[in-house]
Amino acid sequence: MSQVAEIEPAKAEKTTNQLDQLKRLTKVVADTGDYGVLKQYAPQDATTNPSLIFKAAEMPGYKPLVDKAIADNQASGLSGEPLLRQIVDDLLVLFGTEILKIVPGRVSTETDADLAFDTDALIAKARKFIALYLKKGIARERVLIKLASTWEGIRAAETLQREGINCNMTLLFSLAQAAACAQVNAKLISPFVGRILDWYKAKTGKDFAPSEDPGVTSVKEIYSYYKKFDYKTEVMGASFRNKGEVLELAGCDLLTISPNLLAELQSSSDPVRPKLTPDLARECEIDRLDLNEAKFRWLLNENAMATDKLSDGIRIFNADAVKLRDYISKQI
Repeated sequence: MSQVAEIEPAKAEKTTNQLDQLKRLTKVVADTGDYGVLKQYAPQDATTNPSLIFKAAEMPGYKPLVDKAIADNQASGLSGEPLLRQIVDDLLVLFGTEILKIVPGRVSTETDADLAFDTDALIAKARKFIALYLKKGIARERVLIKLASTWEGIRAAETLQREGINCNMTLLFSLAQAAACAQVNAKLISPFVGRILDWYKAKTGKDFAPSEDPGVTSVKEIYSYYKKFDYKTEVMGASFRNKGEVLELAGCDLLTISPNLLAELQSSSDPVRPKLTPDLARECEIDRLDLNEAKFRWLLNENAMATDKLSDGIRIFNADAVKLRDYISKQI
């Protein structure tokens, strides 16, 4: 979209690094389970997923959390797979609780990928996570439950939001998914910028400038759609492959950024220009989508990239969840 081209640069002294400039335009979220990184970059929120938690759990510094999750559940009477899943749930909440000691805002905790097509199971898991956080003195307002943006995940979000459990809709690759999430008043969506780019590069063999990046373009379209039709669902760009993608979305509600890109932003003092604003977004020409299940599934089916990346993302997150359970099994 071209409506963001003529906005003035953020007013900042030349010595202000890009990360600090970006924080003036956008809520910065750290995409990591390593809370040492959180202290270094001081984000507002933090988000995790099975892949990130698996990497963090293998670090020696986090072994006490793994040991505690195991010890707290060994007398539960469970065994085998149910025991491992219970330990993983507790471990995710332990990580989230530690993260919330550092960030002033919220933490996102992900539901099991293999529940992505089971609405009732997703609702039950979300309620369980909230209950575990409450036992640790964490108010539900500080927790976002991550759900895959399948039709079943969106239906789960509809119920959970009515109960005051805020949802972060992840593995989102299309306007149809975003529109359906907004219809149920999901608190936040996480469109995956870099994975969209990956798909188009693999299909075309082309490199894309940040302003033409198909992942960036997708998020700009979703942001404009939400602001034009006054949806309150927050847009959080995610899964970035390079700093250019991040800077092209300056002004988005939130951006969740990996530690290596946070470092790049912090080490540069080049000016950061706001590329998205609500006023310009409302001027865009875009039609409202009124989605039922049949229309949602059809539009998703017609979007080969979104279909591929949604299913691929669910498989990847599930594979890492299995690796995490295997790792814990070896510790017992």
